[in-house]
Amino acid sequence: MTQLELAQKGNVSPQAKYVALQEGQEDSFVLQGLLDGSIVIPANRNHKTLSTFCGIGRGLRTKVNANIGTSTDFFGLETELEKLKAAIDCGTDTVMDLSVGGDISIIRKTILDASSVPIGTVPIYQAGIEAIDKHGAIVNMTVDDIFNVIERQAIDGVDFMTLHCGVTQTSIARLKNEGRLTDIVSRGGAFLTGWMLHNEKENPLYEYFDRLLVMAHRYDITLSLGDGLRPGCLADATDRAQIEELIVIGELVKRARDAGVQVFVEGPGHLPLDQVEYNVKLEKSICRGAPFYVLGPLVTDIGAGYDHIVAAIGGALAAAAGVDFLCYVTPAEHLSLPDAGDVKQGVIASRIAAHAGDIVKGVKGAREKDDRMSRARKALDWKTQAEMSFDPELSRQIHNKIPSSSESCSMCGKYCAMAIVEKYLSRSYDR
Repeated sequence: MTQLELAQKGNVSPQAKYVALQEGQEDSFVLQGLLDGSIVIPANRNHKTLSTFCGIGRGLRTKVNANIGTSTDFFGLETELEKLKAAIDCGTDTVMDLSVGGDISIIRKTILDASSVPIGTVPIYQAGIEAIDKHGAIVNMTVDDIFNVIERQAIDGVDFMTLHCGVTQTSIARLKNEGRLTDIVSRGGAFLTGWMLHNEKENPLYEYFDRLLVMAHRYDITLSLGDGLRPGCLADATDRAQIEELIVIGELVKRARDAGVQVFVEGPGHLPLDQVEYNVKLEKSICRGAPFYVLGPLVTDIGAGYDHIVAAIGGALAAAAGVDFLCYVTPAEHLSLPDAGDVKQGVIASRIAAHAGDIVKGVKGAREKDDRMSRARKALDWKTQAEMSFDPELSRQIHNKIPSSSESCSMCGKYCAMAIVEKYLSRSYDR
């Protein structure tokens, strides 16, 4: 049985118990979230090394995903394992393998074997690439080619899969009439759109959604309903093509739940600040409270080299508005394949954004961390300050970079405001 079906029978799975303990919630809270679909726990029963279970959804800590994976230019397996380790060491909750270069199956299996956290993929990448080798072009890909890849990845132990089921002939027609500035920026969305237009057929992932549900149910794969028509720039944000796809996804959410399959929804993308909260509320309404997973969102298009900061700004606002899951963005976004250093910066930036949102949402334990840091700062307790920070090593390095002649940092030295006020306040209390 799937996590959802276990909850329907009133059974608290070991994974649900783990999530409840980590979140400081009662088992019944997680169980209810699984029942109504507002919480998912990605955990393919074939992922044998999965030990850090992750609850994503309402009332839980906002989670962070890190994307790794090879490109057609760079496909070293050791590099991907370095990125996996960097992401996990920095506190990511999940990792997605988006490999398109080298032996994709071997890379995926190796990452799965090395990962203690849930692993996600985008199966259409491998299906499209294999179609080029087998049939000469992505547009010659067969329906069975797509579903064979999905099943192979499921057997390997992939915990969640991004599948662009909402890209339909109707939504593509909306796109044509929209006059977008950047058209389609989703690689999976582009693969499927090209196939659909060339073959003049409906999206197989939509047309044969029931076939997909059977596979997902068999392995308890959590479906991540991807936004193949997400906006790739501010000019295209919240347009008719995006909303048309979201409406279809909302219908598929219900079908997945009815089949006992866990599901969450992916969202944009590039959005101006004033459209972030609106997009969150729209998804929650149309998709029946399904957990919402966003890339960023990126709130300006000109942050190249600093897009992890751009995404953190949008991510914090999105998390505060109710987003459950943030996909990180690295400094390399739009520019190159990220390395392990980029992965670290991306994870930490997104974790900061997620935590800022959790404070606003009142997530258990979030504000207490900030209060503990504040007490440590008042006490000039540098050890605790480092331990409480998102990057303890960097915190210690910066503090020790310029030695201070007093207990204060070298920025204020003997003129530390808190030290001065503490001195005189304590005197007034003694009188």
